[in-house]
Amino acid sequence: MNFSFCRPFFRRVLFLQIAFFSLPIAYTYGVEPPNVVLIISDDQAWTDYGFMGHPVIQTPHLDQLSRQSVLFRRGYVPTALCRPSLMTLATGHFAHRHGVTGNDPSPKYANKNSKLYQQRRSELIRYLDQFETLPSLLGESGYLSHQSGKWWEGNHSHGGFTHGMTRGFPQEGGRHGDDGLAIGREGIGPIRDFVKGAVKQEKPFFLWYAPFLPHTPHNPPKRLFEKYRNQVDSEHVARYYAMCEWFDETCGQVLGLIDDQGIRENTLVVYVTDNGWIQHPERRGYAPRSKQTPYEGGIRTPVMFRWPENLTPEDRPELVSSIDLFPTILGAVGGRVPKGLPGLNLMSSLREGSPIQRSLIRGEGFAHDIADIENPQASLLYRWAIAGKWKLLLTYDGEVNRYQTTHPRLEKRPQLFDLMSDPSEEENLAGRHPEVVRRLAHHLTSWYPTPERKVLLEFQ
Repeated sequence: MNFSFCRPFFRRVLFLQIAFFSLPIAYTYGVEPPNVVLIISDDQAWTDYGFMGHPVIQTPHLDQLSRQSVLFRRGYVPTALCRPSLMTLATGHFAHRHGVTGNDPSPKYANKNSKLYQQRRSELIRYLDQFETLPSLLGESGYLSHQSGKWWEGNHSHGGFTHGMTRGFPQEGGRHGDDGLAIGREGIGPIRDFVKGAVKQEKPFFLWYAPFLPHTPHNPPKRLFEKYRNQVDSEHVARYYAMCEWFDETCGQVLGLIDDQGIRENTLVVYVTDNGWIQHPERRGYAPRSKQTPYEGGIRTPVMFRWPENLTPEDRPELVSSIDLFPTILGAVGGRVPKGLPGLNLMSSLREGSPIQRSLIRGEGFAHDIADIENPQASLLYRWAIAGKWKLLLTYDGEVNRYQTTHPRLEKRPQLFDLMSDPSEEENLAGRHPEVVRRLAHHLTSWYPTPERKVLLEFQ
């Protein structure tokens, strides 16, 4: 029998089968893969929002986002410094694994203008080459991607972004964002052009919005400074409060753009802060126990997920970490998730409202200046674990070059805090609860090998 007349039919069936199985997973659940907007605040305390209960700071746009989102008030970043924190978002790995533990190589061992120092800066940027980045993996699923704001790891294209603003090292000013740092402070024009272009091409997109806000310089619009100057005693605090509202206004512009383009329903908005900040009331700069430190003022942040018609807004009590955002975003779009990621894909829990299955979260703190770019432990200062209400903090002997006053490390014994009754971490309860210390310390000491000192576990 001659079946040649059937060949076109079989070819069409085969094509449809191949096309179906090559679609992103999200399609197989009847959901079109969403656009993704990742909003990253820069140097902002977890308390400093209207929806987090701040009595003075007004953040109406983020307040509205919180009401529309699955909100985790107990969110954390593993490292309280911008570059390693952003590298974690880009790669899905902890700082000790991705290798970028601080912002810069230590100038103690090579003059900043020397060839050796510049070589070390180049080597740090190349650490990104070991990993598949979030933009590059989204690109596999057909996403366009745009970088704006903070970005340390060279040109935006080095991170896998198809579009972006940062020229990057070794270009002039290419340390932590260069041209990208204008976003927000000077409007959102580049973002507007990118989003409109992606919509016109009918392409899904990923937006990395990491403005230099409310980061120093604290030079807010005059109208906002005067608003807060009349409410607080400290000029420095007033400027910082005004910066928080200025940042909120720019978030409103970005979210408004999404609405104007008619794509809100199928856009996943994710919110996180890179690290904390507590404004010093008597001078410029941060107060103790905030930026760079492992205390709540340095590592805690609200985390939000908004995806209309797919996620039901809810205020959730569980612990989440920014280490989870990489696999969760890939899970939302049905993208390929690399093996060996330490974070959790939260998407099923977000969709179903089911509890997150995790016993604890962990983090680490390193010096701002990297003493040895090939040995992260040389700059290791802290490791911490949180389980339920308990937080354990262990101290290490890593080298600090600059910012000595930020890391006094006066208490070298374990520090244990009950975060429910003592969120400002005033009372060390390690001596009263040795069994809790031992249990959480075991999780930390078995996490990855370090040169442990006996004094670290002596709490009596």
